[in-house]
Amino acid sequence: MSNRAYNFNAGPAALPLEVLQKAQEQFIDYEGSGMSLMEMSHRGAIYEGVHKQAEQLLRELLGIPDNYKVLFVQGGASTQFAMVPMNLLQPGKVASYVSTGSWATKAIQEAKLFGETAIAASSEADKFMRIPSADELNIAPDSAYLHLTSNETIEGTQWAQYPDTGSVPLVADMSSDILCRPLNISQFGLIYAGAQKNLGPSGVTIVIIREDLIGTPSMPVPTMLRYSTHAKNDSLYNTPPTFAIYMTNLVLQWVKAQGGAAAVEKINKEKAKLLYDAIDGSGGFYRGCAEKGSRSIMNVTFRLGSEELEKLFVKESEAQGFVGLKGHRSVGGLRASIYNAVPLDSVKALVDFMGDFQRRNG
Repeated sequence: MSNRAYNFNAGPAALPLEVLQKAQEQFIDYEGSGMSLMEMSHRGAIYEGVHKQAEQLLRELLGIPDNYKVLFVQGGASTQFAMVPMNLLQPGKVASYVSTGSWATKAIQEAKLFGETAIAASSEADKFMRIPSADELNIAPDSAYLHLTSNETIEGTQWAQYPDTGSVPLVADMSSDILCRPLNISQFGLIYAGAQKNLGPSGVTIVIIREDLIGTPSMPVPTMLRYSTHAKNDSLYNTPPTFAIYMTNLVLQWVKAQGGAAAVEKINKEKAKLLYDAIDGSGGFYRGCAEKGSRSIMNVTFRLGSEELEKLFVKESEAQGFVGLKGHRSVGGLRASIYNAVPLDSVKALVDFMGDFQRRNG
């Protein structure tokens, strides 16, 4: 479609065109049922098939072992900031966190409401422009878990490798980079991710949790905020976000058709290299924000020489069909979010625009 925008939004973000077209075809009449999927009972056989297929595809694409539950819940990753300590923090234990940026900070603030927290490592002194190294981690021996944010969308940093936490369960917020590359799920006790960046539309959150961590919380926890509630009921205790799960299922089908997580990672790295090469090769006109060893392949953050020039960049890019390049309001600058569904051609077009903008304003 020639009128499609170059979508670099940070979330909700780009969805594959093929997925949108498939959803459009099925929107009014889902597979000859005479109804939209949005009109169907979540207890019916048709929706149940969609629900189960989404789980099966996620298990296949991420290699999720049998001793892990896959849950579809609501409330976004922000609700998980509370659900994790409410369900996993036990008396005499500490909730340990790695402080790497805006989203990690929010998770830490929420955890403090429920018990003692500890900072195992932090990059705040470096303005969160890097990911701490493994040897910087100081995990309290009485930790109930160690929580990290795998990719900080605002700062543009990402864990290249995940730390070995031994007997302490590793918990990860992967909202902005889940399925951008293969994972060793067995390394984690719990993974959660809002779907609206790499998996589908907003409205559903994926939780992957090892079964031994699904227990009775040590504190009073509302029914809907217990992992056990959703695990026992196959995420159907109440009405789930059926259309968001349906769309996620279509995205997972699309990822499988691309060749799976390894194939998607190859393309993601190619897209990121194009952008970072353009930034690093600009002679200082563009300046990358994150330290090179911590750079994200999902969110590329950069600056120009002045805020005025950055405003002009955003204005001119928008006039040429580029969307979402303005940096987060908390840090300013510029950001290109290049999630799985952002086509390579869109990144090439952005690199061309960046070169032209430099020639005219350098």
